[in-house]
Amino acid sequence: MDAKDILGLPKNPMPGGPLEKRPRPPKESQRKPDGVSREVYALTGGMPPPLMPGIDLSLLKKKQQPSDEKITWQWLPFSSSARSDNLQLYHWVRIVNEVTPSGDYSFAKFNKSVDILKYTDEEYEKFLNDPTWTKEETDQLFDLCERFDLRFIVIADRFPRSRSVEELKSRYYSVSRALIISRAQSAVDVANHPLVKEPYNTATEIERKRALGALLSQTKQQDQRISLITVEAKKMAETWVKNKFPLKVGEAAEPIGPVADSEGIGNVNAMVDSGAPPSSLPSAGAAMDGSSIPASLRLLGVFLRTNVLDQMVQSTNSSAGLRTIKRVDQMLQDLGVNIKPKVPTKSVCSQHLELRKEILTLLSLQKQLQHKESEASANRDSLAEVPNTPQRSQRADVDKAFIPESTGFGGERQGKRDNRKKVGGRPADVPSSPPLSKRPRKLKSSDG
Repeated sequence: MDAKDILGLPKNPMPGGPLEKRPRPPKESQRKPDGVSREVYALTGGMPPPLMPGIDLSLLKKKQQPSDEKITWQWLPFSSSARSDNLQLYHWVRIVNEVTPSGDYSFAKFNKSVDILKYTDEEYEKFLNDPTWTKEETDQLFDLCERFDLRFIVIADRFPRSRSVEELKSRYYSVSRALIISRAQSAVDVANHPLVKEPYNTATEIERKRALGALLSQTKQQDQRISLITVEAKKMAETWVKNKFPLKVGEAAEPIGPVADSEGIGNVNAMVDSGAPPSSLPSAGAAMDGSSIPASLRLLGVFLRTNVLDQMVQSTNSSAGLRTIKRVDQMLQDLGVNIKPKVPTKSVCSQHLELRKEILTLLSLQKQLQHKESEASANRDSLAEVPNTPQRSQRADVDKAFIPESTGFGGERQGKRDNRKKVGGRPADVPSSPPLSKRPRKLKSSDG
């Protein structure tokens, strides 16, 4: 007996009332398949295993069948062709069916040596004489090169005299090159030999090591700054290519050149090596006729001059309106000057920027002239409309400085002062006072 029976309510749910929860059907219990462990079945969540393609059992590796081979290990002696003293050593050898392996030592093939050229006394006197080297030093150098396989760091350490690695390399390769050329029948036969085609250069080797040392000694901040400069320069180059004017038929594309010259790049590299902060790095082309590089490009060591010119033109036109900028471009076209220089050298960009400034100055002067002319015509019209205006003498017009009538003392307009006088005065129907010349003179006490 429940609450519905006590209240006398029907057991069916009322419309609009809360619905009774229907009992859920019991879940079908899934039986763990045979051959599957309990852990694997729990990981699958009771789901059937995924279908896998069948594998041909014939493709599986079959177990090796036992063979009739008889394998034993024996302690046997061996000799290596890599040794010149015929030293005999022992090691364990795998013997199959009591057949002893023959041949050279298996690791003798890794014994590689450099073929060092030998020279005679006659060849040395004829082709290899050098005032800075004696024959004894040259013989010691070639003996060490053959002994240590051209490892010049070790050779420089073992050399009896104090010689740098570059000096040892230069002497060895120059002697070898001279021997190759002297022993050849003609120069054409050895023209493609590496030592003949590309002789050793001591100055280049020293510069290469210096540059490599400078690169390896850079700090993390310098590496990040150089990476930033490289990325920004690449972005600006891509932008410059996209915004370039379309080429005409038969017109060749212009090369993308950096702003800085060799001297500027050298200064930047010197400051980078010294660890200077990015804000102190000098921008290439730091000034073009007195105009400074924009702040957005001062952090970059390399950038395009056309990008600098665009930003400087924008800063020059910042005070001008859109119509004025269009008039400047139109005047450039009338003069036969490109809006953007095709060859953006430093002098061309400077002259282009100076021409734009002069055009802006000219337009500003023309605008001021028109304004003054309109003011002068307005003043002449106002003077012509007022009757009985006393004419000033020509001498007074010449000597007296021109003061516009629209303004009074202290920059206050005359019209505004008249308006302030009229406000709060007598009504308009009251007749005005007679002129000063027609007023009766006040009687004084002495007159009476």
